[in-house]
Amino acid sequence: MSRIALITGATSGIGKATAELFADAGIDLILCGRRQEKLDEIAEKLSSKVQVTTLLFDVRDKGAVLAMINSLSDHWKNIDILINNAGNAHGLGSLDEGDPEDWDAMIDGNVKGLLYVSKAVIPLLLEKGKGHIVNISSIAGKQTYANGAVYCASKAAVEVLSEGMRLELTQHGIKVTNVAPGAVETEFSLVRFKGDESRAEKVYEGFDPLQAGDIADAILYAVNAPDRVTIADITILASAQSAATTIYRK
Repeated sequence: MSRIALITGATSGIGKATAELFADAGIDLILCGRRQEKLDEIAEKLSSKVQVTTLLFDVRDKGAVLAMINSLSDHWKNIDILINNAGNAHGLGSLDEGDPEDWDAMIDGNVKGLLYVSKAVIPLLLEKGKGHIVNISSIAGKQTYANGAVYCASKAAVEVLSEGMRLELTQHGIKVTNVAPGAVETEFSLVRFKGDESRAEKVYEGFDPLQAGDIADAILYAVNAPDRVTIADITILASAQSAATTIYRK
């Protein structure tokens, strides 16, 4: 029987790349996101390879998260893998000049959203007595940088939650993997800079950044590891990057 993976933030970036790689590996998909048109587009593309269903919700909306996941049929509730990928970065500035609405967006999406989805899915994994949760953190969760303290704090929370989940769930046969990417060329910077394409493009100038597929490769490796193996934590940097804000540009 094929495994079933639920992926949040599946309409772009790492989530989309993971969905595509999982489909190639024969893993059935529950694709979650905020853009139905994008979900439909990806589902249509991948449904020739595996079974696909979609759920439309914003991870920040607790009621919608619980209602949509609970609405799954018994077949689709037989989840094996949860990829907590949805998240965001908003703004780049000092704490005294930061916009509290940006802070709310990051904490609600990166921390509370991950909790809401996990709260809905973990009981399904416990019922099976096995499963795998992959949380997408960031190098920013390991190394704080100036003008990004709230984003770094939200991703540090993901690191702590990953460790807490592992402490609580290992005894029940559920693996937990934390993946901390460095500089990945996705919509990340475009969102952070509120649609300013020229500013977003400069983030990736002068070096070869990671691509979403690089992170998807690591996720697939983790979920395909032998039963005796848990990949607890993976930090992935671009070859030109040695720390969160240290990138050697040409």
